[in-house]
Amino acid sequence: MKYVSIRELNKTYRAKGCADVPALKGVSFTLPEKGMVFILGKSGCGKSTLLNVLGGLDNFDGGDVIIDGRSMKDFSAKDTDRHRNEKVGFVFQENNLLDEYTVWRNVGFAVELQSVKGGGDQVAAALKSVDLEGFADRKCNRLSGGQKQRVAIARAIVKKPEILLCDEPTGALDSDTGEEIFNLLKNISNDTLVIVVSHDRESAEKYGDRVIELKDGQVISDSAPIEVAPVESKPEVQKKSCGLPAKRAFSIGASFLIERPVRLALCIIICLLTFT
Repeated sequence: MKYVSIRELNKTYRAKGCADVPALKGVSFTLPEKGMVFILGKSGCGKSTLLNVLGGLDNFDGGDVIIDGRSMKDFSAKDTDRHRNEKVGFVFQENNLLDEYTVWRNVGFAVELQSVKGGGDQVAAALKSVDLEGFADRKCNRLSGGQKQRVAIARAIVKKPEILLCDEPTGALDSDTGEEIFNLLKNISNDTLVIVVSHDRESAEKYGDRVIELKDGQVISDSAPIEVAPVESKPEVQKKSCGLPAKRAFSIGASFLIERPVRLALCIIICLLTFT
């Protein structure tokens, strides 16, 4: 059985000349391989920090995170990159789409980052799963807020992650559209572990299989705690390297500038001034 076990997790933010800010203080719980789990709490309670640690976007100071029997403390830099790229999908409040690109290209980037050739079938399947089959050639700047969030979800699930991390995925949407997104995430949770950070207790109780509440960096309630027997950390099976080739990355950056002529002109002027 695959699972995520968080054990006495601690994280403190430190800045020179400022007081230390503890974000997580001894957080512990275990999650199963699938289902929809809500993490609730007020702003500053450590919800987003916890999500960033699970996704490999931030490190931690103490404790441990065990994913499918492997400790994140044993991850090398390449292991962390592989974890983010292959095992985890991210959905944020701000969808972070490339608005000048089509829906297909936005979702397809996630496949390219895995160095997968001919990923068209994966993209088509992801768009179908979020009910956007007829929108592949539409630019994202012509979509509604709910449609953009569906594209962001398709981009996150196209690589078939084991864990889908959602940080306030409906925060910028109206209530009806928010319900549509939660229903979509609920369907995805039938096969994937979906972790949702939210302030919305009503939606958490309606859609969540489990609700965990944080306060001041600590767990204060857990609707369905799970106990998993401890296991020894096991090595990661080495896989092929991932990421965009330099030539492809340069091509994407160049095309992005070309499609935004004002930005391109400003970049050229700044470069000329710099060289001068």
